Amino acid sequence: MIIPEFEYVAPGDLQEALDCLASHGEEAVVLAGGTDLLVRLKQRLLKPRFVVSLKNLRGLEGIHKKDGVIVLGAMTPLVEVLESETVGKYLPALKQAVEKIGAPSIQHFRGTIGGNLCLDTRCLFYNQSQFWRSGRTPCHKDSGKTCYAEENSDRCRSANQSDGACALMALGCDVVLASTGGQRVLPVGEFLTGKGESPFSIEPGELVVELRVPEPGEGAGSSFQKITQRSAIDFALVSAAVSLRVQGGRFGGVRISVGGAGAAPLFLKEASATLVGKPIDDNRSIDATSGLARKHASAFMVENLGSSLEYRQKMVHVLVRRGIKEAVAMATGCCG
Repeated sequence: MIIPEFEYVAPGDLQEALDCLASHGEEAVVLAGGTDLLVRLKQRLLKPRFVVSLKNLRGLEGIHKKDGVIVLGAMTPLVEVLESETVGKYLPALKQAVEKIGAPSIQHFRGTIGGNLCLDTRCLFYNQSQFWRSGRTPCHKDSGKTCYAEENSDRCRSANQSDGACALMALGCDVVLASTGGQRVLPVGEFLTGKGESPFSIEPGELVVELRVPEPGEGAGSSFQKITQRSAIDFALVSAAVSLRVQGGRFGGVRISVGGAGAAPLFLKEASATLVGKPIDDNRSIDATSGLARKHASAFMVENLGSSLEYRQKMVHVLVRRGIKEAVAMATGCCG
């Protein structure tokens, strides 16, 4: 597969990059690590006139704490997230998620945390070569009016398979976007729209520059779980992340998210709330919460990721239960 022709632009600093994006608007795409973008270009899923590389930009990398918030630059390499003591200590779910992204070659040489957050939604019927797709009527995500994953669907049913996005949803992340007009901050649940055709709340000319995660308090723990067809270099068939606090032997501040189900990781607000106040060793409550998570996530799932729908739905219960148990172990110092 051959990449379509485009003009390559490599701005020297952030302001130049923002000016370039503002000038070219929807005709431009951003190149960070390129692990997802280059594949989509080869498949002719994108045909931009301009590719704007961020390789020369400085100041968009690094991890630090500020005023009770852990700040991650969008261009921070995945390997830096893996090796960060701050992430390992305060955000174990994010570290676990990054460990499962792609393979060491991606983590160490190409991938960035901002790029993984902005991983496009995927579908078995869409992420194919141009030749393969040419034998079918275009789907919703390909500017058509058909969905092959769900008959008679009036919208795209592609799924978000970003490991980082699932973990960041459970951790309550905020996303900072910059443009020539200034900056704005969105909760990750608003940045990820849940719409397969347009999965990100990002305007032409905007660039993700920073991720902000609240520093967990005392007694906090988190976990990320994932099921794939292969042990590495594979997207999630389904994933789950759990963030919680343990207070006096009881659950507090629970956030459960499930990836690979909808066009954005699902924050399961009701399932999370059912666990609050229950004893951490109450297995019946943990099972009930995991079952409720399965019920709610199943409503968003369709046959679009190369595995049976029934299996993926069952795995939601399994992964959420594992995640809760592991997060409790981390919060109470009983892990390992």
